Amino acid sequence: MPTSIRPATPADAVAVTALMNAVDELEIGRPETDLHTVLGDLEHPDTDLERDSWLVPDGERLVAFGLLWDPSGGERIDVDLYALPSHRAETDRILAAMEARALEKARVNGAARAVVHLHLNATPTLDTGLLTERGWRIVRRYHVLHRPLDPARDPLPVPPAGVRVRGCASEEDRVRVHALYQESFAGHFDFQPRPYGTWLHDLGARQLDWNLVWIVTADDLGDCGFLIARDDREAMGWIRSVGVVPAARGRGLGGFLLRHAFGVFAARGRDRVGLGVDTRNATGAPRLYERHGLTLHYAVDTWETVVR
Repeated sequence: MPTSIRPATPADAVAVTALMNAVDELEIGRPETDLHTVLGDLEHPDTDLERDSWLVPDGERLVAFGLLWDPSGGERIDVDLYALPSHRAETDRILAAMEARALEKARVNGAARAVVHLHLNATPTLDTGLLTERGWRIVRRYHVLHRPLDPARDPLPVPPAGVRVRGCASEEDRVRVHALYQESFAGHFDFQPRPYGTWLHDLGARQLDWNLVWIVTADDLGDCGFLIARDDREAMGWIRSVGVVPAARGRGLGGFLLRHAFGVFAARGRDRVGLGVDTRNATGAPRLYERHGLTLHYAVDTWETVVR
């Protein structure tokens, strides 16, 4: 039986991807994790893999993997944990190590406690009894939505009167998207402000096709919304973020950006697009996505514990 736990290195990316895809197949019926995403996590400049990652090998495969990072510079700490069924003891050891390390990181940040978040499929392979026994609880639910695409049904839309959309062609535009992102999401649950450089890395800017990032402009407001999409997932085209600043909401700009992304993906030959949404989003995003034909693919719960 596998009992050893060791830190991860970027050289483990293929094995970690295989583990995540094995978890995907059990939880959602098909693999949807790409190697470049895992590499981005393992190479994050703010993550000390020696102290912030945990692997449980079983021969040439992995049966559990955990990763911790600090998105806030304060008390909020994030963790990921993937475990195959029947590895309860190893999973519990990783959870204990994560909690201890989270408190250590939070104290270095000047906080007296760590508020730790873990995102799990609503029907996970991980034994959630371990979480409840350790005092974790669900504080939020997200839906991953998807939608079929067809070039005939999804042409590029005509912009509303007084509205223009442009690509993100320059460094100045990228800085502008970052500012719009911060303003659009500032009131959202668990939003963590990030400086431009950190945001670029978290976005995977080096691999990002900036032709799939758009800014929407209204005559009376200037730049007021954005959409960031990715076409580097095997499973489907992906809308990573869509946001409209508060002053421009209620004008149909979010829907226009969605239809624009649908049209571009359909023209590229994609047959499906997906995105994630907070089910308690206060800006009406779930209803917007429902009106545009997006339906439930699977649900994800945010689990939280407070470590003192």
